[in-house]
Amino acid sequence: MNDNTSINYELSLKYWAEIPPTLDGVLGGFGFISNADIEGSKLFLKSIFALDNGPAPNVALDCGAGIGRITKYLLIPSFKKVDVIEPDEKFINAIEDFVGENKNQVESLYKVSLQEFIPEKKYDVIWNQWVLGYLTDEDLVLYLNRCREALTENGVLVVKENVTSSGAIEKDEADSSVTRSLKDYMRIFKKANLKRIKQCKQTNFPSGIYPVYMFALVPNTRIPELSYATRLRSTHHNASDL
Repeated sequence: MNDNTSINYELSLKYWAEIPPTLDGVLGGFGFISNADIEGSKLFLKSIFALDNGPAPNVALDCGAGIGRITKYLLIPSFKKVDVIEPDEKFINAIEDFVGENKNQVESLYKVSLQEFIPEKKYDVIWNQWVLGYLTDEDLVLYLNRCREALTENGVLVVKENVTSSGAIEKDEADSSVTRSLKDYMRIFKKANLKRIKQCKQTNFPSGIYPVYMFALVPNTRIPELSYATRLRSTHHNASDL
């Protein structure tokens, strides 16, 4: 496993404590990409719902929610209830005001870091975006394991993160985070007993920033349900063999 134990959780919390609770603040000065980001996420989520055994639209979890950008624009329109995790006090205090008229759909607010969070088993979609770089490999695998166990029967774990083009882990000293490669994520997903059922690259982002990938993950023990058309073909084929 790549050594990223130099990630300092206290330093990360200190960094975000100095950031204002605004769209530009939570996006590191890239607030202008929010609309394109949300549109890409909406398409990805729509494709997950369209699966033969897609998740129910009941309860979602927004991990590292910041001021609730993803909760407001992506999850609330798609789910009956949304829970959020956010370790920074001023961000979590800003969520209800930022979400506005639909804040009644925000159910539980967890002021806790991801490496310490133990979710209940009730989530149809768990959405992780631009937060996993703050966890060491070891803590990330443990966290993903807990998320996997918290999924409902057809629940899906979504990861949307920057990836390096170099193929190596790259460290950001300012906020004590890392950016991993696609290969790193594949290795970590495997260790967490997760399998990819969909993968997509975010489009319409400016050049000069990291590529962003979306992954839909489910427990690797889950047996895929055949579509009706596939079952018909299989039945027809078997009958013709008799």
